[in-house]
Amino acid sequence: MKPDEFLTTKEVAEYLRVDMYTIYRLVSQRKIPAFKIGNQWRYKRSLLERWIKSNLNTNGSH
Repeated sequence: MKPDEFLTTKEVAEYLRVDMYTIYRLVSQRKIPAFKIGNQWRYKRSLLERWIKSNLNTNGSH
């Protein structure tokens, strides 16, 4: 995928291997970067990748 590609909610859910409702919940809580076009949410891949990196648990504990 291209870094500036825009993804749908379904594509983000598949990429993160979670349910679409989880993505909608994260959007409603403003925890994941997204913007709305009409009644559909879109996610810029580069911002999503940055969000993933910033939310990694890197302290070594499980």
